[in-house]
Amino acid sequence: MRKTSSMIVDYALYQNGKRHMEPSNLPALIQKAKSEGGFVWLGLAEPTQSEFEKVVADFAFHPLAIEDAVMAHQRPKFEEYPGVQAFVLKTAFYEEKGSQISTGEIFCFIGDHFIVVVRHGNGAPLINTRHALESNPEQLAKGPYAVLHAILDHVIDCYIDISLELETDVVQVEHKVFGDTRESASQEIYLLKREVIEFRHAIDPLLSPLQQIASIGARNVPAELTPFFRDTLDHLSRASDAASGLDALLTSALQAEIAQVQLQQNEDMRKITSYVALASVPTMVAGIYGMNFDVMPELRWKFGYPLVVGSLVLISIMLYRKFKRSGWL
Repeated sequence: MRKTSSMIVDYALYQNGKRHMEPSNLPALIQKAKSEGGFVWLGLAEPTQSEFEKVVADFAFHPLAIEDAVMAHQRPKFEEYPGVQAFVLKTAFYEEKGSQISTGEIFCFIGDHFIVVVRHGNGAPLINTRHALESNPEQLAKGPYAVLHAILDHVIDCYIDISLELETDVVQVEHKVFGDTRESASQEIYLLKREVIEFRHAIDPLLSPLQQIASIGARNVPAELTPFFRDTLDHLSRASDAASGLDALLTSALQAEIAQVQLQQNEDMRKITSYVALASVPTMVAGIYGMNFDVMPELRWKFGYPLVVGSLVLISIMLYRKFKRSGWL
């Protein structure tokens, strides 16, 4: 590997699935690919506008394609420019420590004799993808779209791994929601749901452009690669369905959490109401007999006090048993 700039990760000419590095400079490799066959695979990492324009000057990219590759923040898409096709996909990286998902982007510019791959952000490093593809010359000989397929396959495999990690987090949240403890999981559910939505923003928009190149007879895509893209599309659909299911589970868990909080509040209110009712009878009777009147029933009867106190105790016991049977206490 020879580097002419810090943004250049690797480049080489591939003919019949074999890697070639002579001549050593990129423009000469491109010219050799055009004259002798094969294609150049150029990998870039977060280039600036001037760096990218300088390196890809020999590819004659459309200005809009250059702008997208430098600025990033694009939705997954597949577009055709004169002499070049652009495929954009998002990478995803799961940070286990904080259960957070960070996303990046990969831009693939494909021509008859080249593929330029521009990376932004973390997640799904491609160095192993290049090595794996170089060890499979038969697949690599199918051209630039074989590289695109390998990149898609690697990124989507990362999606599936992340969905499994998220599933573990969702199961833990479910246990907390339906467990015996009264610890609230609302904040955890919300934060996890936000990560799932971020994950879905990477997966779901990729379905449409991948369907375009996976369809039979897609322009510029070799027919022998169509089954590979269809298989990759199936993997992406599985990852999308898994993310959708996790999103639905978190929504249900949040609703269950809210329902449990409301149920607990209702139970607390019933208990409070029961105790208030138990205290109201003695309070009412004591309030009546606490009035400063000379003429009141049984006021001077020697059994009046025991009778009133006994009646209060009896009524309170009856009310307590009634509330207990009804489940309010």
